Amino acid sequence: MIYLGIDTSNSPLSLALVENERVLIEETSNLKINHSLTVMPAIEEMMKKATIAPSDLTHIAVAEGPGSYTGVRIGLTIAKTLAWSLKVPLHLVSSLKVLAANGEGFEGIICPVIDARRGTAFIGLYEGVGLETIIADQHSDVKEFLLKVKKLHRPVLFTGVDAVVHKAVIEEVLGEQAQWSGIQHQLPRASNLILLAQQSEESAVHHAVPQYRRITEAEATYNKAQEGKRV
Repeated sequence: MIYLGIDTSNSPLSLALVENERVLIEETSNLKINHSLTVMPAIEEMMKKATIAPSDLTHIAVAEGPGSYTGVRIGLTIAKTLAWSLKVPLHLVSSLKVLAANGEGFEGIICPVIDARRGTAFIGLYEGVGLETIIADQHSDVKEFLLKVKKLHRPVLFTGVDAVVHKAVIEEVLGEQAQWSGIQHQLPRASNLILLAQQSEESAVHHAVPQYRRITEAEATYNKAQEGKRV
């Protein structure tokens, strides 16, 4: 079995090819380059390096969100197109869970963070061993979320390149409960994405949709306008 893993859900880009239990190649960058222009050439170049043809692929794994609206759509569109055209299974994995995998085995709980601006983040809570979900992925005010975490009275490992954006409030609320992953463990890794995909069910290609975890700005504006009309 050969899995192709794709994570374009946020500014970092991570791609990997895994054959059975062996990582053939993995490439991860945090250069904030437009994914719509770079992902397919990067996939093609990676497969060329690994001497893997598209027909060799047996599974496609992709980060389903939450994250950047555009980034999530790009990755999922490419993954669905490949899965459909190659007639291979498609597997969707939470972008936050992919980040949480960087801390698997931590003796406490893991909190992956993706900044969503204005004091909010896409955030969740996972158990270190086996990545059991403790608090489901959500879009939340960071301080409100942390007050829930504080009540667990357990050490918390924060991971993700955006965790530092909220470092001040995290340390204010949690103090010594908060711990930080090293810089080498802050980026998503497509090999982790694939390992998680191997534990997940296949998704129906035509019904696979992004998991944004919040409504779009356009939807929020529309809803607000409709509420004004009802007053």
